[in-house]
Amino acid sequence: MKIKSEAKFTFWEATSIIVGHGVGSGILAVPYLVSRNSWPSFLLVVVVAYLFNLLLHLMIAELSLNNGGAQFIKCFENELFKGKIGKYLSLIAFIILGFSVLINVSGFISGGGAVFTAWFGLPIWLSQILYYVIASSVVYMGMKAVGIGEKVSVFSMVAVIGILLIATLTKTKNPLPSNSFIPSNAAAMYSMVAFSLSAVMSVPQVVKGLNGERKGIVSSIALGTGLNVALMLVVTFMTLIGVGSSISGDGALVDLSKTLGGWVGIIGYIFSLLALSTSFWANTLNLRDIVSEKTSWNVKLCWFLASFPCLVIALSGVQGFVGFTRIAGIVQVLTGIGVIVAYNRSRKKLCSSDLCGRWGTLPFQILVVCSSLLATLGSLLKVV
Repeated sequence: MKIKSEAKFTFWEATSIIVGHGVGSGILAVPYLVSRNSWPSFLLVVVVAYLFNLLLHLMIAELSLNNGGAQFIKCFENELFKGKIGKYLSLIAFIILGFSVLINVSGFISGGGAVFTAWFGLPIWLSQILYYVIASSVVYMGMKAVGIGEKVSVFSMVAVIGILLIATLTKTKNPLPSNSFIPSNAAAMYSMVAFSLSAVMSVPQVVKGLNGERKGIVSSIALGTGLNVALMLVVTFMTLIGVGSSISGDGALVDLSKTLGGWVGIIGYIFSLLALSTSFWANTLNLRDIVSEKTSWNVKLCWFLASFPCLVIALSGVQGFVGFTRIAGIVQVLTGIGVIVAYNRSRKKLCSSDLCGRWGTLPFQILVVCSSLLATLGSLLKVV
C-alpha cells in the first residue's frame, strides 16, 4: 500500500519517537522492583524483554506497512473485523483503546501540573491547564513538530541522567542487590521492564515518517528501544548504589533526592517533565491519528478530541488513578495480542515479509504473545 504521511522524519526524529513514548514513569519504578530481586536476574530480564519487545515492535511495523502506515484500529478493520459484526467490533476496539490512551495522557497532565505547582506555587488546576496548553500546542503544530520536540527532549534527558550519574558516583556507594529468587518478584520485574520498553502505538508513526523505508524503520526501532534500555540501566544502577536497601516505591528520583541532597530534586523535576512531555506528545499524536482514521474528520478537530478530554479527566481529580493506569496497561497488552493475530493474517495474505523475515514466523509470534501474557500476569502479582 502507498503510505500517506503529513510529514517526513529524519532517522533521529523517528528514533526519538520510540524513546519518547517508552521513557517515563515505568523506568523510575524499575529500581524498586530490582531491589527485591538480584542484579544478575535484572540483566537477564532486560535482555529477554528487549528481544521480545523488538520482535513485537517489528511485527507491528510490518503490519502497519502492509496497511499503508495505518494505526491499530484501521489494521484491525482490514485484517480482522469483517462483515456487519466487524463494524461493531471495530467500534468496541476504538472505544477501549481510546479510553486506555485517554487515561494515560490524563496522568501525564497530572504529573506535569504537579511539577509546575512545585516550581511556581500555582494552584494544581491552573498548573494542569498551563501544562496542557504548552504540551498540546506541539501536537497541534503537527507530526513534524512532535518529531523535533521528541529529539530535543531525548538528548536533554540523556544529559540530565549523565549529571545525576556523576553526582551519584561521587558519594558513598552501596552494594547491588543479591536477593534470592522469588518467582512473583521476578515476574513483576519483567512486567515493569517490558512496560518501560514498550512504544507499540508509536511504531506506525515511524513507518509513516520514514515513508516505509525498511532499513530506517528497523534501525530506528532497534536503536530507540536500545536507548530506553540504556536509560533504564543507568537510572537503576545509580539509584541502587546511591540509595541501597532503603529504596522505596516512591520512584527512583525521589529516593535519590533524599540521599544526595535537594538539588537532585530540581534535576529530577526536569527529567520528569521531559519524560512526561515526550510521552504526552507521542500518545496524543497516536490518538489523534486513530480518531482521524476512524472518522475522516479534520485533523485539528481530531487533535482537540484526542487531547481535551484528557485535561477534563485530570482536572476532575479521579481517585484510584493507579488502578485506572493498570487497567489501561492491561488493555494495551491485550491490544498487542490482537495485533499479532492481525499480523499473522496479513503475512499469510501477502505471502511475504519485508521487515521481519523468518523472525516473524508463527513460532516467534507465539513467543511474543507468551511474553505479553507474562507481562500482564506480572503486573497483577504482589511484590514481597
